Amino acid sequence: MASTLFRTIHIHPVLIYPTALFRRRNGVLYCTMKSSQTQTATEEKLEPPKVKVSQHTQSKTLDKITKDYEAIIGIETHVQLSTLTKAFCSCPYNYGSQPNTSICPICTGLPGTLPVLNSKVIESAVKLGLALNCKLSLNSKFDRKQYFYPDLPKGYQISQFDIPIATGGYIDLDIPLEYGGGHRKFGITRVHMEEDAGKLLHSGNGDYSQVDLNRAGVPLLEIVSEPDMRTGIEAAEYAAELQRVVRYLGISNGNMQEGSLRCDVNVSIRPLGQLEFGTKVEIKNLNSFSSINRAIDFEISRQALLYSQGQGDQIVQETRLWEEGAQKTVTMRKKEGLSDYRYFPEPDLPEVILTQEYVNSIRNSLPELPEMKRRRYEKMGLSMQDVLFLANDINVAEYFDATISSGADIKLATNWIMGDIAAYMKNEKLSINEIKLTPQELGELIASIKGGTISGKIGKEILFELLAKGGTVKGLIEEKDLVQIVDPVEIGKMVDKVLSENPKQLEQYRGGKTKLQGFFAGQVMKLSKGKANPGLLNKILLEKLNAKS
Repeated sequence: MASTLFRTIHIHPVLIYPTALFRRRNGVLYCTMKSSQTQTATEEKLEPPKVKVSQHTQSKTLDKITKDYEAIIGIETHVQLSTLTKAFCSCPYNYGSQPNTSICPICTGLPGTLPVLNSKVIESAVKLGLALNCKLSLNSKFDRKQYFYPDLPKGYQISQFDIPIATGGYIDLDIPLEYGGGHRKFGITRVHMEEDAGKLLHSGNGDYSQVDLNRAGVPLLEIVSEPDMRTGIEAAEYAAELQRVVRYLGISNGNMQEGSLRCDVNVSIRPLGQLEFGTKVEIKNLNSFSSINRAIDFEISRQALLYSQGQGDQIVQETRLWEEGAQKTVTMRKKEGLSDYRYFPEPDLPEVILTQEYVNSIRNSLPELPEMKRRRYEKMGLSMQDVLFLANDINVAEYFDATISSGADIKLATNWIMGDIAAYMKNEKLSINEIKLTPQELGELIASIKGGTISGKIGKEILFELLAKGGTVKGLIEEKDLVQIVDPVEIGKMVDKVLSENPKQLEQYRGGKTKLQGFFAGQVMKLSKGKANPGLLNKILLEKLNAKS
C-alpha cells in the first residue's frame, strides 16, 4: 500500500511533545497517538450554539447592524509554483498523481539527506516581488519553521522568517461595475519562499487518515497583504488580481480547485471611528473567489450580531472553516496565543544573494501586467466593462492584441470577441487557444464586413465555420459565393420583384403601415440569399415604397 495510515490520534497533556507508538501490520505503518485536548470542528458542533444566525437574520445584519462597524480584512495567499521539480529535490509534481509516487528521501525527510535549492524558485519570487512593486532583499535566507503534523515528515518546514525575499509592495485593481466599480490599491506586507507540506486523506468514517507526500516539498510563494480590505468583494477581487498576476508572469497556473492558489482570510470588525483593531478570526477552506466573498460577509455579520447583543467577548482568536453547503463558518480550532514555531536559520542551505544585474535582467523580462494592460485598453477608448473582460485572461488579451495589430477596428474586434466568440467558447467548453479562428483571420473578417465585401449577417454565418473548422475568410467567401451585392440596378430589380409579388402589403404600407418596410427588406434579403448590401437595399426600397403608384 502506497499510503501511510494514521489511526486514533491522542496527545498526552502532561508531555511537552506528543509521543507516538509505531507498529507494522500487513506491510502498513500505523501511528497511534493519544489526545485529550484536541477538539475538532465536528465535536464543536455538539455544543449547544450560543448564537444562531439564520440567512434572513444574516441579510438584515449586513444591511442594518454592520453599518455601525468597520471590517478589517487581510489575506495570506499561497501560490504553488509551476516548476518542473520540487523546491529542494529533483522529484516532479503532477496534480492528480497516484499517492506517494513523486517522493524521494529528501522530500520524505529521511535522515542524512540534504536539500538543494531549485533556482527557478528564486527567479519566480523575484518576478512576483517586482510585479507587486515590492522592495527586494538582495541578501535573504531560509529558516526552519518547526511544528508537528502527520503530513510534515521532517517535523519542520523550510520557509523564510525575518528576512523575506520581498517586502513593502502594493497591488492595483479595478472593481467590476456590477459591484460598484472604482480603483483600489492594497498593500503587500511581504512575499516569501517556502515548501509545501503533504496532504491528509481522511476516511469516510473518520477512523483513520492516509498521508500522501507527493505535495511535500513543492515550492510555494506566500503573499501576505496589509489589512487594507473592508468588504468581501474587495477581498475576492484582490485574490482574483493575484491569480491574474501569477498567470501573466507564467509562474503558476493559479487554479484554486487544484490548490495552486490558496487563501486564508483574517477578519475582524470594530466600531466606526475606533482605531484599535478587533479580535481577529482566520477563515480557511476557501476554494473559490465567490466563497471568499460569502465567507467574509457571513463572518462580518456573525461578529456584528454578537457585538450588537453585548456578547463581543465571545469573539475569540480562532481558526474557522467555511462550510459551502451550510453557507456559514464553524470553529476548527481555538488559538490561545501566538504559535511558537522556534524558527532558526536553515543550516543546510546557504544565504540567497541576488545581484543587481540579476534583478535588472528579470525586471526587463517582465511581461505587460494586468494593471498596465487595463490602462492601455482604457486609453484606446474601451469601456471599463470591455477592459476588465479582455484583460482578465492573458490568452484572451493576447488574442485581442494580435487581432488589432493586424489592423482590425478596435471596437469591432472587442464586440466579436466578447460576443459571438465568447459564447461559442462557453458552449463548446473551449479556451481561446483551442478555437480554429486565428486573430489574423478575425481581423480579415472584420475588414471584409467594414469594407462592404460581405454583410454582417453573412460574416456571423461564416464565423462559426471558421471557429470550428478553420480556414480563411477569402477562401470561404469565394467558395460559397458570398460576395455582397452592391450593384444598385441588380438590387432595384429584386425590390421590384418583391413589391410586385406582395401588392396587398404594398397597399397597406402606403396606407400608413410603415412598419411593413422590415417585411419587404426581409423578402429582398431572402431573394438575394443574404448578399444584398443592407444600406443600399434600404435606400432603394424606401425610394420605391414612397414612389407614386
